[in-house]
Amino acid sequence: MKKTTFVLVAFALGAAGLQAGDWPQWGGANSRNMVSGEKGMPVDFSPGKKIKGSEQVDMATTKNCLWVTKLGSQSYGTPTIANGQIFVGTNNEMPRNPQITGDRGIVMVFDEKSGKFQWQMVTPKLGAGKVSDWEFLGMCSTPTIVGDRGYVITNRCEIVCISTKGLAAGNLGMTDEAKYMAAPDKDQKLVMGQPGPLDADIIWVYDMRKELGVFPHNIASNYPLVVNGKVYVATSNGVDWSHSNIPAPQAPSFVCVDVETGKYVAEIPADAKISEHVMHCNWSSPTSADVNGKPMIIFAAGDGFVYGLGTGDERKEVEKDVYELPIKFKYDAVPKDYRFKEDGSPKKYSEFDGPSELIATPVVVDGKCYVAIGQDPEHGEGVGMLSCIDISQTGDISGKALWTFKDLERTISTVAVKDGIVYAADYTGRVFALDAKTGTQLWKFDTKGHIWASPVIADGKIYIGNEEGELFILAEGKELKQLGHIEFSAPLKSSVVPANGVLYVTTETHLYAFKEGATPAR
Repeated sequence: MKKTTFVLVAFALGAAGLQAGDWPQWGGANSRNMVSGEKGMPVDFSPGKKIKGSEQVDMATTKNCLWVTKLGSQSYGTPTIANGQIFVGTNNEMPRNPQITGDRGIVMVFDEKSGKFQWQMVTPKLGAGKVSDWEFLGMCSTPTIVGDRGYVITNRCEIVCISTKGLAAGNLGMTDEAKYMAAPDKDQKLVMGQPGPLDADIIWVYDMRKELGVFPHNIASNYPLVVNGKVYVATSNGVDWSHSNIPAPQAPSFVCVDVETGKYVAEIPADAKISEHVMHCNWSSPTSADVNGKPMIIFAAGDGFVYGLGTGDERKEVEKDVYELPIKFKYDAVPKDYRFKEDGSPKKYSEFDGPSELIATPVVVDGKCYVAIGQDPEHGEGVGMLSCIDISQTGDISGKALWTFKDLERTISTVAVKDGIVYAADYTGRVFALDAKTGTQLWKFDTKGHIWASPVIADGKIYIGNEEGELFILAEGKELKQLGHIEFSAPLKSSVVPANGVLYVTTETHLYAFKEGATPAR
């Protein structure tokens, strides 16, 4: 427990400054700001070429590359790095265990120095079809690491706690990993293998579908937030295949469980009615911040609103040992002219100039919250908006925007804020630099390819990849300057991760480790 407490304190301290060293969660720290304190990050590097007829990379053709490892065929989970290990969400199209084949959600774990595979967490498909667990998406989340525990949202809409050491170090929690990993065969008989040292040691599982009636749309995904012994997550509750019906309008959109046991602890107030008004799904990862000396959880929801939630003694008990998290502020991130036509009738969600939910993660810097609206990239381009919200005005439940920026189109990208500048990207493929106080545009750069990833700042450089497999390196600051352009053989849908002097780049199929002056691992 002392180790966990120490790490939580470290997270709290790190949220106020730049992150250097490990990158144990989405955004590096609980503020989710995509800024790193790493130095010496490379500009001139190459992913090399694949050996003919193989997915293996010829290391002799790489430049400044320590190692490369193969992932599945689709990888959306941006890596987290802690205690010498790298965790990545992917699928099972590159089976690490020949006895576990077929479509599964996978968290792969590698040694940070060598890229050597260590063990994996295997989660079977729901069997509900594309509507709730889309084929071959795999595990779209990556664990948040706190001490020797990892917390991840699975493709089965579960919150799972795992040991970072795997079963090779012993079975510490659940003793029936075989049943958890089991999947039906062609005759729908449950097939269970025998877990071994290359498998995950699962501590506990909280099934949001079974316990809360959640209906995940397409896939359950977001990055858990761990604060003061609690795990906060969005439930991924959403619409059905028709995109017009909400199967579980009473199911919670945002919940909290105990970090040690997985016991259900709290939820957003039911009268917020987020699930009743969800446009598509609740996928945004939560953020925490210190506001006027008190902790606050920031949740960007599927109804287009940003919620500030209290965590203190003022919370309301709705049943024994289960609480509602009080809403401190509520901000509508969707302009009225996106929601309604001139005659007052609602615009359709599917329209280019219609409303959008929030998928990007809120970022809190100096008491200001920055977040932009958007939709599933599969829906295409459309109007968007970035808001800067003053979250210090907790006496007024109606959140106030200090400024908004409408030239940014739909996005799922999280912003990076440093030295008074906000760096934001949209799905259309553009990167913007804005004055953090006024929202005034300083510059714009077009990558000419759709962007799923988030801009990450390290060592005075902005790293951003696009769907075309191009990684662009721009100079941080008020003037636009391109420093580098690296081409990869597969789309870059995950964000880069700077950690411990190394830049990690994840394509849909491979994970690369780049370092200035690197000698490839043998």
